Amino acid sequence: MSDQPFTTEAAHNTPDPAPEETIRWGDQAPSGGRAALTRMLKDGTRVPMFFGQTLIKSLRNQGYNSTTAALCEFVDNSIQWKASEVRVYISQFKHEPIRILVYDNGCGMAPNVLRVAMAFGGSMAYDARTNISRFGLGMKTAALSISPTLDTYTWQEPRAYYNLMLDVNQVGNTRRDLLEIPEPILRDQLPSDVVNILTQPMSWPRNPQETQTLLATNEEELYKRLGQSGTIIYLSKCDRLSYKRVQTLAEHAIKEMGRIYRRFIDKGLKLYVNNRRVEAFDPTYWMQSARHVRIEGLKETRSRLVGSWAIDVPVADGASETTRVRVKLFALPYKAWSDLPRKVLKNDLHVYDDFTVSFMRNDREVDIAATVPQLKLRKHHTNHWLRLEIDFSGEADEGFGIAANKQGVRLKEYVAEKILKVIGHDVTEVRKDIVEHMVKRASLKSGSKMSMAERRATDAEPYQGKPLPQESENPEECKELEQNLRDLAVELKRAGESEEEAFQRIKASRFITQVIHDEDKPFYRCDFKFGRILLTLNSAHPFYQKTWEPLSRLAQMAEVVSREDEEAEIDPEIARTCSEVLVALQMLLMSLARAQSQMSDYGYNEEHRRLFDTLRKEWSSNLEVMLSRGST
Repeated sequence: MSDQPFTTEAAHNTPDPAPEETIRWGDQAPSGGRAALTRMLKDGTRVPMFFGQTLIKSLRNQGYNSTTAALCEFVDNSIQWKASEVRVYISQFKHEPIRILVYDNGCGMAPNVLRVAMAFGGSMAYDARTNISRFGLGMKTAALSISPTLDTYTWQEPRAYYNLMLDVNQVGNTRRDLLEIPEPILRDQLPSDVVNILTQPMSWPRNPQETQTLLATNEEELYKRLGQSGTIIYLSKCDRLSYKRVQTLAEHAIKEMGRIYRRFIDKGLKLYVNNRRVEAFDPTYWMQSARHVRIEGLKETRSRLVGSWAIDVPVADGASETTRVRVKLFALPYKAWSDLPRKVLKNDLHVYDDFTVSFMRNDREVDIAATVPQLKLRKHHTNHWLRLEIDFSGEADEGFGIAANKQGVRLKEYVAEKILKVIGHDVTEVRKDIVEHMVKRASLKSGSKMSMAERRATDAEPYQGKPLPQESENPEECKELEQNLRDLAVELKRAGESEEEAFQRIKASRFITQVIHDEDKPFYRCDFKFGRILLTLNSAHPFYQKTWEPLSRLAQMAEVVSREDEEAEIDPEIARTCSEVLVALQMLLMSLARAQSQMSDYGYNEEHRRLFDTLRKEWSSNLEVMLSRGST
């Protein structure tokens, strides 16, 4: 059999189309690339592995989630090359395009190193998985996703600035087959617009004298401040930004970078955005140098570490070699914080932000999520009060699905299974504690209010055929009634309720419910006091324990369970139904107590009062026997 590729006779007889006829590029395609491609097709010249003219334009669409995400690539490089100070500037001169500049005081680059760094895939630490960077793409792809030009200045001795520019349009117009990085240009001073950015207050934040810490205040001071080494990334024609306003871009960068680089800031990194120092924000609320510690009125400043685990996971699916992953579960101080004003919880502490799980790669956060289905962490009303922090090195990149732009985690099943195995029980227990606290808090919160049944029965009173006795309008009798109600309020005051709150509650309601615990009393008792129907329930009775109390717990869950909870202990609709059933049951007894009060002339008919007391005791005793002795 011939080794020649299979062809048909028709194919042999069909003439090759002209190169121009086979190229169907768009109108905005780089002209230089089209010319180079035409020459290769026509003359049969060598074809490069990469078409630089088209590749560089395609990389503009790398797909960073936000401008901040792209800027983090520059901060990553700065940290990797030993910078102790990094400054990000987002500025705009009048109606010109927004400009972005990133300065660091790291070790800088020699001329040949700069050329390598400007090449796609060029890296002095390629695939070194202990570093933040790994692929040699970040600086270029991040810059091009924002601006068509990347201007780099780097130095390793004072006033010796090596400069290289990467221009998408210029590369696209080049007709050569082989594209090379040119020699850097040596300069003894920086361009005036770069100097202005580094020495002048930014348009945001406002009140620059109070909130901005300048690198230098004039050109002479700047060159001294730049010192022995460093690097500047300058993007002068930003045309692809997440937001149109400098303020919004800067605010977003401050918020995100404070969290992403919290550990480096904690170790001493000075990170600025528009001359404002970025504070560390720790979503686990464990780090005591983080911003939340300085919020006024915060008595508890640290979460509780529920559990910490070291897990060995394969470096790839099926691999025998393993790498260590550390997982920590935190419970926020919900008992101390749940009574804080919502503004503090939402705007200052950011408790309600979607920060349930934080993934830390080599101390740099690469993702944070509200839900991670692979770990059975779905929507749940307790998610705001627990945190999971997962630490791993670059050796586990395959298992966590880390891409070249370090945006997000795509957790693989073989890693998720190992993590879930150790955290599952503890997450469940933490959630139970949180729910229990929320239910108790909801109960105490409603302690100074009428129950739903009390409110409905009171609202229905004007429509009853035989209304309850009207209260006197005589001033002296009103004063006496008020004192009697105050005495009754002291007697019936609920846990967590002040005497004044109890008085206002009892004054506003014609129906009052209290609970006692007495082994010798019937399930319920009714009294008429000072124009109020008083219904007393006995928690020692089996009906209370087997019916009333379970319904009450489920009803309280209705106040803390959200419709969106995918892992709720009870369906929200069931919880709300239980609440309605409990209200109806309570009103059933209230109406019975009201009828008995009327038929005993509100306690004045002694014969009827004794009859109803006997009836309650006999009924309660029969019910107790049925519930306690009946077959299950």
